[in-house]
Amino acid sequence: MNDTIFLNGMQFYAYHGALPAENDIGQIFKVDVTLKVDLAEAGESDEVTDTVHYGEVFEDVKEIMEGPPCNLIEHLAERIAKRINSHYNRVMETKVRITKENPPIPGYYDGVGIEIVRENR
Repeated sequence: MNDTIFLNGMQFYAYHGALPAENDIGQIFKVDVTLKVDLAEAGESDEVTDTVHYGEVFEDVKEIMEGPPCNLIEHLAERIAKRINSHYNRVMETKVRITKENPPIPGYYDGVGIEIVRENR
């Protein structure tokens, strides 16, 4: 089964990071979430109750990203995956990608970040 729901390019201004400058100044974080979900029932019924409401998922991600600062984006991603997997029983797997486009490190790049995949058990 290869059905997915995705929320790409969500952006949040927050103060996460291991460096003091990140906690003081803050920065924009880009978050992508992909949910592995069987969408056949929703495709037949046309009922939102037969799928995962991506507006609610957005609010879950926003609450975590704009919440208390964390040192590591790995921790943020883990919290997001756990929240989704515990709140939406239709989700079989959650992929979370967090990108910092302008971290306070020298060099030229499009961004740095992490991606995790967690099964819903």
